[in-house]
Amino acid sequence: MLFAAAAASCAQRNPGSPLDHLPSNITQLTHFGERADISPDNRRVAFMAKSFGDAFVIDLDTRIIRCLTCGIPGTAFLRVMHLSTGDYILIGPERFKDLRTSRHEDNELWLLSRKPGSRPVRLGQKMSEGAAISKKGLRIAWSETHSQNPELPAGASRLVVADVDPSAPSLANRKVVYESPDNRCVIEAQDFYDNDSKLTFSCYEPKGMASVMSADLASGKVENMSKAPGTYNEPEGIFPDGKYTCVEADRQVHTLGGEGGFRNIDIWKLRLDGTGKDFVRLTHFNDYEGWKASNPVVSTDGRFMAFQVAHTADEAGVGYGILMMKLP
Repeated sequence: MLFAAAAASCAQRNPGSPLDHLPSNITQLTHFGERADISPDNRRVAFMAKSFGDAFVIDLDTRIIRCLTCGIPGTAFLRVMHLSTGDYILIGPERFKDLRTSRHEDNELWLLSRKPGSRPVRLGQKMSEGAAISKKGLRIAWSETHSQNPELPAGASRLVVADVDPSAPSLANRKVVYESPDNRCVIEAQDFYDNDSKLTFSCYEPKGMASVMSADLASGKVENMSKAPGTYNEPEGIFPDGKYTCVEADRQVHTLGGEGGFRNIDIWKLRLDGTGKDFVRLTHFNDYEGWKASNPVVSTDGRFMAFQVAHTADEAGVGYGILMMKLP
């Protein structure tokens, strides 16, 4: 506590915007949007215009932006993600009611065909927050809480894996791979890795903290990869070798000051070796007062990362433009 107080007292974030001081390996793709997702062939980045809005995709060669859902009245989606077939998974409610109901109780999975003019089709599954989607096959993972599945006790959550059948469309071979009995660990699925045999997921903990978790889907073994209690560590964006993941983390507050948790975050890189010690900072947006970088995804060739610029005052997921970082 004395160390934290001393750090806060001498902290000094920069004025202005990090967008005016981008390093040479970062470029801005769009001036609006949030929650990027890179296509498996690394040629496009899909993203949401805003929370409870329309889904877009940008071609990385031409930089042409195309709307995927603008012809559908009343769309209120929160996420768009690529399937390996070229089709899309959409996540969100059918219609916006209010912030809590639409983000939690009514949040569900949809399939959108890549064919122009297609309309989203329900997959018949409500779920919590985001999903993990295979870049190689049709596997998908999500979590459920009491808000989506009243059969679960309040505070409990579970992690489910299934296969997407685009021809039906439907979800098949559903399997619960991990359950948390209470709110000491509220689950959100993040990324498949190691040939889809393992899965990273967020463990949201009391007092606004979080840990990076990994589940072995064959053995059922679950391991804490970040091992940093009392800090915020949310995995988002797996590296193709499966040895590292991007993490939204608040570790820089120890030197910059401010409150820990999801607001003061930047993007870090964590080695998934179970030690929690190999942690490298990738972005420095939180060095600027009121700013952060969030929601990273890594290309399947490991050459670049897409992420969003965001404000610390906003809720998780809200973004104001998609950026691309070249990786070593």
